[in-house]
Amino acid sequence: MTTLSIDAGRLLGRLHELGKIGRDGDGRLVRLAGSDADKAGRDALVAWIRAAGLEVAIDRIGNIFGIWGTADNADEASILLGSHIDTVIDAGIYDGCYGVLSGLEVIQTLKSAGFVPARPIAVAAFTNEEGVRYAPDMMGSLVHAGGLPVEEALATLGTDGTVLGAELERIGYAGSEEPGFLRPHAYVELHIEQGPVLEREGVPIGAVENLQGISWQRVTIEGEANHAGTTPMSMRRDAGHAAARVVTFLRDRARNANTPTVATVGCMSFEPNAINVIPSRATFTVDLRDPDEGRLQAEEAALAAYLAELAATEEVTISVERLARFEPVTFDRRIVELVEEAARRRGLASKRMTSGAGHDAQMIARIAPAAMIFVPSIGGISHNPRERTPDADLVAGANILLDVVSRLAAQ
Repeated sequence: MTTLSIDAGRLLGRLHELGKIGRDGDGRLVRLAGSDADKAGRDALVAWIRAAGLEVAIDRIGNIFGIWGTADNADEASILLGSHIDTVIDAGIYDGCYGVLSGLEVIQTLKSAGFVPARPIAVAAFTNEEGVRYAPDMMGSLVHAGGLPVEEALATLGTDGTVLGAELERIGYAGSEEPGFLRPHAYVELHIEQGPVLEREGVPIGAVENLQGISWQRVTIEGEANHAGTTPMSMRRDAGHAAARVVTFLRDRARNANTPTVATVGCMSFEPNAINVIPSRATFTVDLRDPDEGRLQAEEAALAAYLAELAATEEVTISVERLARFEPVTFDRRIVELVEEAARRRGLASKRMTSGAGHDAQMIARIAPAAMIFVPSIGGISHNPRERTPDADLVAGANILLDVVSRLAAQ
């Protein structure tokens, strides 16, 4: 029977304390990457890492690492835990932060208990996971895994015209370590589900075995502006109407398919954006996701074919820009089984799952065995101030992480 457990009060207290950092004038939680609010959150995290007696290391992309190692295991690859502490606009307090603070809590618990790890254990807070201010998302972990050159990432232009590298310098988090300096032996990320499945099925632990592929595109449709009252419907080259047809096409195709494919148009703008002018331009984003690479490619091809057909029938010009493309990820079977075993030992039910959202784990999985642990999200709500997970589930998930890490670090 497992007896070692994390300090629930310390974990929950830090979650709520971090959740107070970065509130704007309207009380919204907004800690965009590289911002002053991000600096304040980072400062709090670094203080907690130092208070735990861990070494703090920061790489050039601003990833923060808290490392627990000894002279005897310093040359070994690390067990890496973590997630991110940057947020979307008007965020909840758990997304990402729970994984980072639970990782820190696990290390503190093991350290206090006199556990002797066979290899270092480290917690990471990766830069710009959300991708709200700088694209792409999951940037810090992508750079760490070697999937994006650090100079290119640092030169990224933000939505507000700032440059990421300059902002990291400004807030004091342009570190000196080269990305990838810390070699992971394995990576485990604890996260709220951000979906309704665990709560709906009454299962407290998700053993995440794979993660959906993601395709982001920006579509621009060029038509012709004209008077809304004097131009007959049959003589219009209406970019707005063409854009609406794409939205309907994507929704109908995904809803009618007997697959887990999802499709979303999340951003859209018209020009000249006047009530009495036919839109001359429509620009919108398309987010396609599927856990199977073949199906994801088929959906991309179907969209491309529909856009070509639409351009001809609506007499518009359509161009497409790829914003991001990540293949589906299959997580390490052994670590998934360790999650299930830890749940059984603690008398908790578990369920193998697919993650519908992107996470830092999918990037680190490129360079090390990786897996994720999910805990329930009330109502499946996330990226929203109503995001909530019961304290008991938060503590249970952290204890599962504790058990998995103790197994991995003892081998």
